[in-house]
Amino acid sequence: MQKYRLLISYDGTPFGGWQVQPNSSSIQGLIEKALQTILREDRLSVVGAGRTDAGVHAKEQVAHFACDKSFDLKRLLFSFNALLPPEIRILEVAPAPEDFHARYSATGKIYHYHLHLARVANPFTRLYTTYFPFPLSLSLVEKALPFFIGTHDFTSFACEVPEKGGIRTLFRLEMYAEREGIRLEFEGNGFLYKMVRNIVGTLLDVGTGKIFLDKIPEIFEAKNRQRAGRCAPPQGLCLMKVFYSISQFAGMDSKESKWEMASAGLK
Repeated sequence: MQKYRLLISYDGTPFGGWQVQPNSSSIQGLIEKALQTILREDRLSVVGAGRTDAGVHAKEQVAHFACDKSFDLKRLLFSFNALLPPEIRILEVAPAPEDFHARYSATGKIYHYHLHLARVANPFTRLYTTYFPFPLSLSLVEKALPFFIGTHDFTSFACEVPEKGGIRTLFRLEMYAEREGIRLEFEGNGFLYKMVRNIVGTLLDVGTGKIFLDKIPEIFEAKNRQRAGRCAPPQGLCLMKVFYSISQFAGMDSKESKWEMASAGLK
């Protein structure tokens, strides 16, 4: 059975998140329904690299599906985008190796979080930034960033911790100025459930003086979600890229495999 890899972009505003849910419209569910309609196969399922929450966006989410039917890739791409709502676009469809798994093969991810810090909210960016009109010391926020970089147990910053534990490595956490606000960039080998939003909420508490810098190591050591800051709202968060090892695509000589290695975040 041949595997295929999808590169997906979406505005998460009107959806209940990526994952299929019984009482709300999900991105995964809509893509699966479109795929089943196009290929006339009811049992096809789509597996994503991660589950973004309601209101969270993605520039380059990755997913895979397996199918034993033959079809034209360009026609499938066109049909996907004809059936899906305009908030969801399939950017690419390409063959993937048999052992490729969108979630378990991933070696890292990049998330961006956007904060709008102007006195008056911008109605044109309100769905893609978090409005925070309160006094905020960006100097304190910047001083707090190094505490999170490296390999740590991020249990205190997760709403759910898997059986394997909360140890993750954050390669990079940087702050950049944007028009009327800032952008926080997170790059790591993996992220716990709501980890980015909980770190952002903690940084906001640091920047407003609610949490002192010297308390951050104690929050890590506590392994207690209640010790960290609030969970920042979803709309400011965007999944930017998912990384995979280039060895996943070794031996693939097709035109599509060149796209995999050139533009799919392979390291």
